[in-house]
Amino acid sequence: MFELPQLDLKNKVSAQEWQLRVDLAACYRLVDHFRWGDLIYTHLSARLPGTDHYLVNAFGLTFDEVTASNLVKVDLSGNILDDTPFKINPAGFTIHSAIHEVRDDAHCVIHLHTKETIAVATQKQGLLPLSQYSMFSLPSLSYHGYEGLAVNDDERKRLQGDLANTNHMLLVNHGGLTVGPTVGDAFMRFYDLQRACEIQLALQSSGVDVTPVPQAIIDNIYNQANVVHSGSTGGQLAWPAMLRKAYRLDPSFAN
Repeated sequence: MFELPQLDLKNKVSAQEWQLRVDLAACYRLVDHFRWGDLIYTHLSARLPGTDHYLVNAFGLTFDEVTASNLVKVDLSGNILDDTPFKINPAGFTIHSAIHEVRDDAHCVIHLHTKETIAVATQKQGLLPLSQYSMFSLPSLSYHGYEGLAVNDDERKRLQGDLANTNHMLLVNHGGLTVGPTVGDAFMRFYDLQRACEIQLALQSSGVDVTPVPQAIIDNIYNQANVVHSGSTGGQLAWPAMLRKAYRLDPSFAN
């Protein structure tokens, strides 16, 4: 069996970078735990504060193999900045680099190919106001049409324009994407988007009439969501609990 190279960067990077590595590696493990992964594909990235350098997974590793030390540090062009035996998937980083380039607030970008986000993104009506979870996404939701593999520089500009200042995106025929100022915020936003899509598909498959959320509530609920489910009282409060869960599942991610 092929053994992965064992790296140890804990005492070779700043405390700030190490904590970011631990958070991002934990997020990869949680994505694997919730079965949101796609073999060795899809990516989560995080910006190192005060720099244009980013952490992303090594290409060829499953998400349950990602550790704080084997995350790869790159620049916006995908050039590897670490002394590491690992490579990255340049095509996979195209979407992330495009967003990091124009969204200074998007310190973490999560892009996944879950069947539920693909299914809802591909429906003509997209995400519908059918659950409380959809309320957390709809007021800050955008769409990007499918153009094939994301390797075209022209598509980067269209992706940037479609995302604009939203925090949730459904990529038609492709998957879901969220951004956040921290790993925890981006994770919680994807959790909400994923749950909204799961519930929509469950309701649609039931074949019964459903009760949509009234427009007046849609217009008001985002202010409520900002209070109870984002920023310092949402992603940042939920994340320590998720981090503890990651340690319980397998603490090796923090190596």
